[in-house]
Amino acid sequence: MRELIQLTTKELSFIEDEIRAEEITAKTMSWCASQCKEAGLKETLHKMAESHHLKVIELSNYLNRSTNLH
Repeated sequence: MRELIQLTTKELSFIEDEIRAEEITAKTMSWCASQCKEAGLKETLHKMAESHHLKVIELSNYLNRSTNLH
């Protein structure tokens, strides 16, 4: 059974902001990689985008395990 994490509204808002920021960063990195002609840089940008996508998943999972403490 998963442990529920209790967060304040301020903490929930902060995590939601972090998720949005990571999503924007991942999309930007992916777009930059798609425009890049240099293979080495393109691969690096794809890896960076992937790490930001994984951070979104990690933060979303954390948020889903939380409850609001009003």
